[in-house]
Amino acid sequence: MQSPAERRKKILSAADAFRERQVEDAGGLRIVITGKGGVGKTTLTALLAHMHARDGRHVLAVDEDPQQNLAYSLGYPRDQAKKLVPLAENVAYIEEKTGARPGVGWGQMLTLNPNVSDVVDRFGVPITDRVSVLVMGSVIQAATGCLCPENALLESVIRSVRLRRGEVILLDTQAGVEHFGRALAEGFGQTIVVAEPGFNAMQVALHAAFLARQLGIPVIHLVVNKVRSGADRKKVGEMLADDSPFSSVIYLPFAEQVLETEPDVTRLLAGSSPFMDGVRELYARIRQCGLPTDQNR
Repeated sequence: MQSPAERRKKILSAADAFRERQVEDAGGLRIVITGKGGVGKTTLTALLAHMHARDGRHVLAVDEDPQQNLAYSLGYPRDQAKKLVPLAENVAYIEEKTGARPGVGWGQMLTLNPNVSDVVDRFGVPITDRVSVLVMGSVIQAATGCLCPENALLESVIRSVRLRRGEVILLDTQAGVEHFGRALAEGFGQTIVVAEPGFNAMQVALHAAFLARQLGIPVIHLVVNKVRSGADRKKVGEMLADDSPFSSVIYLPFAEQVLETEPDVTRLLAGSSPFMDGVRELYARIRQCGLPTDQNR
């Protein structure tokens, strides 16, 4: 027999699933970008955000990476970007929504599913008229399943933004697969797993794909970044073998111009290069696997 808590969880899950179908009907697109640290997730997130915007879509880019470089990469002025306070450190908002103040300790009444429907209006930062960024910071990992105010808030934020209608949602995650292990990426429609052509990065990529499948994410793209030779491509192909979990595989060549334009990589959009050709191929794959209509223009 199910406990009241289990019944409540089942009801909430069914309600979320219903709302997610409505989001799809309204032209929404939800993509989580993941991979090992330093492989180029943030650069790719920024480029895809502006490409969607140039095609007339409204984009919310969510920065869950502790490095918090997404605003820079999107082209937000550096002197202003460094003043942005991530939600994970916004003590007043955390206390307002969860009823508990971070760092006070046990004994407080904590709301585990706070209403954060106002979070984008209050803390979303416009980059252009069609691109905004929400700086979350990372979910606290002091202990698995930590019942702290920061966790309660940030997990609710992810659940909330994935249900926004008529927008492209891009979630730039922290390095590794923590967001899959905690089911934070559940409900997203596509995953982009970014890797380099080395063994360690590819092992993380394969593990991320396995977890994404377990969460029911139907479309999983692999982007192999910083490819320098045919030998790199061959090595990746051997690691993928015949039972690849990926819907598509895109190879991006190592590109000096990416390093030259950092942190603001938007200048890459105007040029033509093998690197940008690969990014545009990924964008086309995302569109093909996404919604058949563009009602969110």
